Amino acid sequence: MRPHHFEIRARLDRIVSQETRSMNTSSLPSGAEGADGPAIRIGAFVPLSRPGWVAAGRHLLAGLELAVDEVNDAGGVAGAPLGLVVRDTAADPQRAAAAVDELAGLGVSALAGEYHSVVARAVAAKAHALGLPFLCSSAVLDALTEQPTEWVARLAPAQSHGWQIYAGYLLRVGHRRIAVAIEPSVYWASGARILRDCLAPHGGTITELDVRSLTPMAVCEALVDDRATALVLLVGHPEPAVSIVKSVRRDQRLAAIMIGAPAGQPEFAEWATLLGEDGAGVSFLRYLPDRLSPRGARVETALRMRLAEAPSFVAFEGHDTVLILAEVLRSHGVDRAGSARPWSRVAIEGTRGKIQFSRMPGISVWQWAWSPIQIVDRDPAQPDRFRTLYSS
Repeated sequence: MRPHHFEIRARLDRIVSQETRSMNTSSLPSGAEGADGPAIRIGAFVPLSRPGWVAAGRHLLAGLELAVDEVNDAGGVAGAPLGLVVRDTAADPQRAAAAVDELAGLGVSALAGEYHSVVARAVAAKAHALGLPFLCSSAVLDALTEQPTEWVARLAPAQSHGWQIYAGYLLRVGHRRIAVAIEPSVYWASGARILRDCLAPHGGTITELDVRSLTPMAVCEALVDDRATALVLLVGHPEPAVSIVKSVRRDQRLAAIMIGAPAGQPEFAEWATLLGEDGAGVSFLRYLPDRLSPRGARVETALRMRLAEAPSFVAFEGHDTVLILAEVLRSHGVDRAGSARPWSRVAIEGTRGKIQFSRMPGISVWQWAWSPIQIVDRDPAQPDRFRTLYSS
């Protein structure tokens, strides 16, 4: 690893440490002043400490920060620099909701980010109540708000869209008797329901295995008894996901079973580090095109330098989030009243295609419909590489 990478790692470690202590970090240009006034601030929500998915948080933050640097290098927004005020959510909805109030009091012009759906839902509800624009980068739960709102938009595809594609893939490769290892969560319950509704008309069945009451070995016994041909992981990472995969891989009775993780646990390097060859061949949803545009390829190179590893789709989502908000702030101003209804007029070339927002049936926020979707896994022959199994 080059010295530059060590510096980046150290900076990120300092951010994580400071966020864990005070939940109060800023990423503002030196002096925080531009030719036309002070910096324009965006509140950024990122999981940077456990039980949040820290790897996803690192990638999301890297994308957000890279785009801020690019915007400022190009002159900022109306001559003023753009800056992030970062809050570590630690996957805690109440902590995130309190941070929205704090950031609103600090005068941020918009909110961005978040990976965990239950946290993004808390941020969206507060943003709607306060009249503060929020562009959700990565959370997929369909019902981000209880009622339609003009204040919230989302880049990631809705869970019903992506997980229907995943259910169709299971059917195409011959799986109709499927078990899901599941933890209690609105997000996981929603995912199980989507899979069941898609599989049932085609003779598919879902058996739920509650991991609160089953050890990984007991999960294996249940899979054998149920004669399942596929196991779908609707559980947290690294645990209990890693222990379940290890147990299944070591059980010769389950040698032919397929393992899936539609939420994307295998996307990050930590998965391969913890599981090695056992982590290969686990299919998941990935929101990337088969080939990046020239712009996307340039961003990929810059993100790889910042992260000292291949960037995930979450890093690209973070990058595009800032580009969109910068365009909204240029077009509609930094005051909340001016930014109330900007989403329908957004049209930019992001790293993964042209981004525009629309109203979709059953979804209460403005939605990019749709980002590219792949189903991939880690190649058993080379677990550090990905295989594309299906592209939408």
